[in-house]
Amino acid sequence: MSFLAAALDRVKPSATIAVTDKARVLKAAGRNVIGLGAGEPDFDTPDNIKQAAIKAIQDGKTKYTAVDGIPELKEAIIGKFQRENGLAYKPNQVIVGVGGKQVLYNALMATINPGDQVIIPAPYWVSYPEMVALAGGEPVPVVCTAAHGFKLQPEALEKAITPKTKWLILCSPSNPTGAAYTKAELKALTEVLVKHPHVWIMTDDMYEHLVYDDFVFTTPAQVEPSLYDRTLTVNGVSKAYCMTGWRIGYAGGPAQLIKAMATIQSQSTSNPCSIAQWAAVEALNGPQNFIPANNKVFKERRDLVVSMLNQANGIECPRPEGAFYVYPSCAGTIGKTAPSGKVIDNDEAFVTELLETEGVAVVQGSAFGLGPAFRISYATKTSDLEDACKRIQRFCGNLR
Repeated sequence: MSFLAAALDRVKPSATIAVTDKARVLKAAGRNVIGLGAGEPDFDTPDNIKQAAIKAIQDGKTKYTAVDGIPELKEAIIGKFQRENGLAYKPNQVIVGVGGKQVLYNALMATINPGDQVIIPAPYWVSYPEMVALAGGEPVPVVCTAAHGFKLQPEALEKAITPKTKWLILCSPSNPTGAAYTKAELKALTEVLVKHPHVWIMTDDMYEHLVYDDFVFTTPAQVEPSLYDRTLTVNGVSKAYCMTGWRIGYAGGPAQLIKAMATIQSQSTSNPCSIAQWAAVEALNGPQNFIPANNKVFKERRDLVVSMLNQANGIECPRPEGAFYVYPSCAGTIGKTAPSGKVIDNDEAFVTELLETEGVAVVQGSAFGLGPAFRISYATKTSDLEDACKRIQRFCGNLR
C-alpha cells in the first residue's frame, strides 16, 4: 500500500508552475530564456501600499488576527463591492484568505460531496478542475471555442446542468484566454441559472480591473440580483494591485457559506498574514490612479503580441478583452517537423520544442482544457515580449 493519499491520484501538478520552474532551471544553467508562463505583473507594488505594511510592522500589528480577516479589511472590501459592483455585504458575508486560490479551495471543500458536479468553461485556469477533484467532486468541462470568443454559451450551459450540478465557476476576464463577458452575455447566462435554483455560481473576478478598449466589467450577482443568495463573488489584490506575493484574496457571499469557509480555513492556515492584510486595506482604500496607467502599458503589450504572433506561420491569435494573457492557436504547426527532427504532434510538443530551440517558455493549451494552443502572459517588459515573439516567428518559420 502506498504511503501517500489516494486523493493525490485525482490531482495533477500545476502546468503553469511547472513551466515557470523549468524556465528557471534553464536560466540557472546559463540559457537565455524568456519566461512567459507566470501570470504575474512585472510592475512593483505601489509605494503607498508598501508604506502601509511598514507602518503595520512598526505599530506592532504582527499578531494573530480573526481567522477570516481584520475588521478594517472587511470594511474596505465591503466598500469596494458597493462602490464598484453595486453589491451590499455585511461583515459576516465577507472572508479574507491567503490569496484567491485559497478562497476558491475553501468554498469547494466546504460544499462538495462525492458525486457533486462543477461546470467549468474550458479553457480554464488549471487549478479549477484539480481543486474540484481534490474535494471529491466531478469537474464538468464545457468547451468554449475561439469562434465564440472562448465564452460559455447559454445553450451549452443549459445542456451541461444536471441534478448533480452544484456550482458553475466563471472567470471573467479569463485566465487563460483574456476573454471577458459583456453585461448582455452575462445576462443570457444568468437567465439559464435562474431556472436552476440548485446551481450556485462562483465568480473569479481577479482580473476585474484589467480590461481594455472601453470594456465595462460586470459580475453575475450585479447583473441578476435574484442570484445574490447563491453567488460567491471572489476577488483579490494580486493582479490589479501588483501584490501577487502578498497573498490576499477575498470573497462576498451568503453568511452560511462564508462561515463554513472560515471553518475550513481555521483548520488549515488560520488568518492571512496580518501585515499583508493592512497593505490590502491601503490598496482598496488608497489611490487607484496607477491602475489605468498600468493598463495603458498592458494594452500596448497586448496589441504588440497579437500583431506579431499573427505574423508567425501556423499561428492564429485572437485579441482578448482583458487580463494579461493571449491564447493563440498553434493548429497550423501540428504535423510539422522541428529543426531537431522531432514532429510537432500536439501543443505540448510545440511548447517543449519552442523552449528547447528558442528559449521561450509558454504553457500548452491542453493544460487549460483546449488545444492545440498555448498561453502567453504579456505581464513582462515590452522588450522581452518583442524578442520572444521574434523567436516564435523564427521557430515557426523553421518548421517543415
